[in-house]
Amino acid sequence: MSPELKNGRFVRQSNRFTDRIGSDEFPAETGRYQLYASLACPWAHRALIVRRLLGLEDVIGVTIVDPIRDERGWRFTLSPDGRDPVTGARFLAELYTATDPSYDGRHTVPCVWDTVSGRLVTNDYPQITLTLESAFAPFHRPGAPELYPEELRAEIDEVNDDVFHNVNNGVYKAGMAQTQEAYEEAFDALFAALDRLEARLDGHDHLVGDRLTEADVRLYPTLARFDAVYHTHFKCNLRRIVDYPRLWAYARRLHAIPAFGETTDFDHIKRHYYETHRHLNPYGIVPKGPAISWT
Repeated sequence: MSPELKNGRFVRQSNRFTDRIGSDEFPAETGRYQLYASLACPWAHRALIVRRLLGLEDVIGVTIVDPIRDERGWRFTLSPDGRDPVTGARFLAELYTATDPSYDGRHTVPCVWDTVSGRLVTNDYPQITLTLESAFAPFHRPGAPELYPEELRAEIDEVNDDVFHNVNNGVYKAGMAQTQEAYEEAFDALFAALDRLEARLDGHDHLVGDRLTEADVRLYPTLARFDAVYHTHFKCNLRRIVDYPRLWAYARRLHAIPAFGETTDFDHIKRHYYETHRHLNPYGIVPKGPAISWT
């Protein structure tokens, strides 16, 4: 049985590397850290959004992996020579084993490499955006949004908890389920959560505090992938996001912000899911649709 399946239910693996940038060992510095991300991956997408929103492009480098992942994992084939320009590696797995030779889990994005110590600092995706928002605050561009303000943190955390379990990870729990019971359990929880979010946006442009926050950053990547991938590929087909008037308008408002829209690559997204998950799509056929305008 897969280590991420238990009684037919999808159970996401724990994050192995959880050191914090901003500590004495890993101070926040310009040019020291490299972010590894996939334009297809929703967890990595949120880090790319925050990096752009906060103006950290010249502070933290980024390497984008190929959207097609084979049995060796994420590849650096988008680089001209097929190697990561920072480490010279051909596969992300090499960075994991360089940090911990005994590591035998999945080699996930996003993760952050420290060029000084020559090791991964973190693949703790929930913490990476918070680190960009806090430890790197001295490097934020003038006028950058405060995405995790102290006075809203309790409410943001509450919304994020619901969104993570039932929406972000909920689509995976439905799509990867191996029993009808596990699938229906995740499916029902997912659409109940989307209904709650639709109601929450009644009269509001954002999820918390009528301002752009970490809560919006965490929900958007799933909304962006929903109709193109999750609705069909993961069998989350009760409704599409375009069928929710408020959620669809909200998703398009966010997409109009360059940090969101310009990091959303539907080609990478569709090719990754449909070509990589051969247990769900054996022939790797990528659907041509849907015909949806995000503008």
